[in-house]
Amino acid sequence: MDHAADAHRTDLMTITRFVLNEQSKYPESRGDFTILLNHIVLGCKFVCSSVNKAGLAKLIGLAGEINIQGEEQKKLDVLSNEVFIKALVSSGRTCILVSEEDEDAIIVEPSKCGRYCVVFDPLDGSSNIDCGVSIGTIFGIYMVKDDHEPTLADVLQPGKQMVAAGYCMYGSSCTLVLSTGKGVNGFTLDPSLGEFILTHPDIRIPKKGKIYSVNEGNAKNWDGPTAKYVENCKFPKDGSPSKSLRYIGSMVADVHRTLLYGGTFMYPADKKSPSGKLRVLYEVFPMSFLMENAGGQAFTGKQRALDLVPTKIHDRSPIFLGSYDDIEEIKALYAAEGKKE
Repeated sequence: MDHAADAHRTDLMTITRFVLNEQSKYPESRGDFTILLNHIVLGCKFVCSSVNKAGLAKLIGLAGEINIQGEEQKKLDVLSNEVFIKALVSSGRTCILVSEEDEDAIIVEPSKCGRYCVVFDPLDGSSNIDCGVSIGTIFGIYMVKDDHEPTLADVLQPGKQMVAAGYCMYGSSCTLVLSTGKGVNGFTLDPSLGEFILTHPDIRIPKKGKIYSVNEGNAKNWDGPTAKYVENCKFPKDGSPSKSLRYIGSMVADVHRTLLYGGTFMYPADKKSPSGKLRVLYEVFPMSFLMENAGGQAFTGKQRALDLVPTKIHDRSPIFLGSYDDIEEIKALYAAEGKKE
């Protein structure tokens, strides 16, 4: 028996311990954020458990309803949405919730109202459930100032106003990646303990990557700069090796790989979707927030992604995010295109 290994195993940095350590750096903190995060973590554990037994519990397949995006809802989508709404409301720390699955924002009743607004996609990549591809939950958190009652304007803010963002990926392992505005940390669920353990401290995206990630099935509808960048990835003119294409079609999985290995993840605007496909509040903003805090960049084709100001809770936007130097190359291509016009 390896007693040394067992002794080391008892000194684990759980996500709760990690957040409490961070909280202790702010004497004025009341612990509200820690409580809210614990409820998000509980929701992630519940959904992870449901995803793992989805086939056995007959949770895969269509639920027979269409969500407000016009997409058929899976049974797990419906369940995940309910789980997170209940977890967030019961925390007593939220005032407004925005979910991909609900047409309108949820205003929390005054008796359970707190000072945080949470925007979330309860089950991103759900079209991949039936074939076992990694899927996940994405979330972003805003804080309402004490000087006014919460309104929808509190969530229709630029992404740079978020106080925290993260995602939980349900795949070969269950991984939760979180940023509270100072670096990015990754935690992996230890099923034997039922705890998220710090496994990826201070994630930094490589300055330049060897991978690009985009749905090339849309290539005929792309604008000039996107087409040019992908051509440069395949046929570099500076003699460097070609980049590898990796595209899973589940944003959480594609962004997670980009964060760890570097490169670019792209979902550009095109003739078919001139405003882009991904939703600003609960997909573009949280992932851009994480990417910037890990040393990367996020760009819409026109501006820094986190400077966008949404006008509706389900607004969409093009997005290019990833390694700093790679996004600089995309920005230069868009700048050159702008000069031609």
